[in-house]
Amino acid sequence: MQGKLRTDLVAFAAVALCAAAFCGCSGNGAATGIDKKKIGLVFDVGGRGDKSFNDSAYRGLEAAKKDLGIDYTYIEPGEGADKESALRQLASGRQGLIFGTGFLFTDDINNVSADFPDKMFACVDYALNPDKPVPSNVVALKFREQEGSFLVGAIAGLVTKTNVVGFVGGMDIPLIHKFELGFTAGVKAVNPNCRVIVEYAGVTGDAFKNPEKGKELAISQIDEGADIIFHASGSTGLGVFEAARERNIKAIGVDSDQYSEAPGYILTSMVKNVDVGVEETIKEYLAGTLKGGVVELGLDKNGVGYVYDEHNKNLIPPDVIAKVEDLKKRIISGEIKVPYLKESK
Repeated sequence: MQGKLRTDLVAFAAVALCAAAFCGCSGNGAATGIDKKKIGLVFDVGGRGDKSFNDSAYRGLEAAKKDLGIDYTYIEPGEGADKESALRQLASGRQGLIFGTGFLFTDDINNVSADFPDKMFACVDYALNPDKPVPSNVVALKFREQEGSFLVGAIAGLVTKTNVVGFVGGMDIPLIHKFELGFTAGVKAVNPNCRVIVEYAGVTGDAFKNPEKGKELAISQIDEGADIIFHASGSTGLGVFEAARERNIKAIGVDSDQYSEAPGYILTSMVKNVDVGVEETIKEYLAGTLKGGVVELGLDKNGVGYVYDEHNKNLIPPDVIAKVEDLKKRIISGEIKVPYLKESK
């Protein structure tokens, strides 16, 4: 498979040293011989094939290859592998733009970007720190997940028959709180009496790759009456889908269109268009207009949204979609402010 590198820490270090010698790196780690058509990317927890966040990033690479003629290399760090070493491996090569997918890359990208000032870096879901500005050669890609989550919450609130819906989050962190708060706000906006059950799979990165825990949490919510469950939990959500099939309720996918994971049981998906962010960043880089700093994508820039197509139109009445589309317009106009911080709940 093109560009695929699977390796452990020893291989990371060895290849990075060889690349440094080949490229003639300077003392501060800056490499020579940049080829702007060569792009690098390191995947997040779960890697390619998660049918969610990482796969969306991969679609962005594929789209950029087709539309912009780039050549890409990606790395899937194994269990316990060092993300910083993977980033350095790519930065030591001819790649001029390197992506890290996921907030866990924030510190690593900050460190590596300082050693390779002639390279550009982009971090999907970069964790902003008010005390530390984003480095000048780093693009902090942020998404207003709460906006897309509000819309699928409205769908759930209008479609539920039990007046109880659920949310299963992965890691209990501010990023996933945006999904939770947006979803809850959307439900309550259209159905104030609907109960929303909220549970998280854990407090470490493993919470995004634990289908067994996802199924356990989903079944617990179903036992409490939930007939629709939205997950924002990576591959942990596959367990939510399994519970939906077994107990004949509906689930809502996340990040990518997850209909194919449980046909007939996926009410919709809150799509987080990481592919759009990746391809647009590459396009600006090739044009020479890419600058470091925060780039935020919401409903207004097609950064987030929801799925409504031939697969699920029989599950969602047209009048529900009409109401949701009206809510979408009101969010884009600024009339509706969707909460995204716990204290604003």
